[in-house]
Amino acid sequence: TMFFKKIKLDESIEKALEKKEQKLIKKLLKKEIISLIRVTYNTTIIESFSVFQLKLKQDEKTKIYQNKINEINTKLKQSVFEEKFKSFSESALSKISAAIAPQISGYDAIKKAVALQLVSKQPIHLLLIGDPGTGKTDIARSASELAPISAYGLGSGTSSAGLVVTVKGNEVIPGLLPMANDGLCVIDELNLMRKEDYAGLYNAMEKGFVTYDKGGKHFKFDARVKILATANPIHDEFKSASIEAIKKQMPFESALLSRFHFIFIIKKPSVKRFMEITEHVIEKKTKSITAADKFFISEYIKWIQANMPQEPSFTEANKRRIVDFVKHLKLNEKQFVTKITPRFVVGLVRLCGASALVESRKEVTKDDVERVKNLVNKCLKIQS
Repeated sequence: TMFFKKIKLDESIEKALEKKEQKLIKKLLKKEIISLIRVTYNTTIIESFSVFQLKLKQDEKTKIYQNKINEINTKLKQSVFEEKFKSFSESALSKISAAIAPQISGYDAIKKAVALQLVSKQPIHLLLIGDPGTGKTDIARSASELAPISAYGLGSGTSSAGLVVTVKGNEVIPGLLPMANDGLCVIDELNLMRKEDYAGLYNAMEKGFVTYDKGGKHFKFDARVKILATANPIHDEFKSASIEAIKKQMPFESALLSRFHFIFIIKKPSVKRFMEITEHVIEKKTKSITAADKFFISEYIKWIQANMPQEPSFTEANKRRIVDFVKHLKLNEKQFVTKITPRFVVGLVRLCGASALVESRKEVTKDDVERVKNLVNKCLKIQS
């Protein structure tokens, strides 16, 4: 161990730690109580990178250092990740949306809306209604894997017990909605949910909590969630592309539909579109997403939510742009499947905010408004 006598720490370590901590590391390295290892993250969405970590020799005497070593390791990791986050933020939206169900080609507007939903610090509720086999479940499942906090359940399997609470004997355990508190709750096949289970869902979407009564006891759980739900139309498949026909096949009453900020209608692809998808599959144009990519995105979302304001600010000019856009939509409402309601407008404002947040900006720009107008125009049309 002669060569340890003069220890020079890597620049990245010096940058992340205080002098006191650097001294401690040098001392422990000399005594061979710790070793330095590199943890590599094999990411594809950014160049793969590595982080220095300290590994403590496990014995009774070294235990006293464990907490301090953990603390230093966290600092070392955060320091490198923050650098990466800053450069990632410039192209974050396109990279996060490309990581959502990458095996499915197209649906860019839906994937972008879901990416913004993931980053938003305020609830944005999205509903994907479409023919079976259009990939809506893949999109929803993929989103739940990227969200730092998420719960995933099937409409059919979420009886009120499972959605609000799960009862085991005398024990009342928080269900799907409270489990996703401050995160994303994905409900697949919402059309199979029992009508009496809706009350719990409404409460979570509007009030941010759920309640349950059992044997004279009253339970209340926080459920500040963002809902991403999928559903099939009545008779399983849209028979026609006309707005009137589609409205008739909506599997929900307006009470539920109106609680979603945005509803995407997805039809089976046309022959031309099907051939594009086939080519996409054959040419293997899909980039596979590594576990490190998912971890990185999840950490990025956490970082944004910890460091960014609840609501980014709007200039008067950008508020005006939103008002004009809403007015234009309201005048053309008859051409859309969904109504332009005050809740829709709230969703619009939140999407604009998320568009700024995703790139770690505190103010909404004209580009954010234009980007969201684009997305929303697509959301109001039928996707295939």
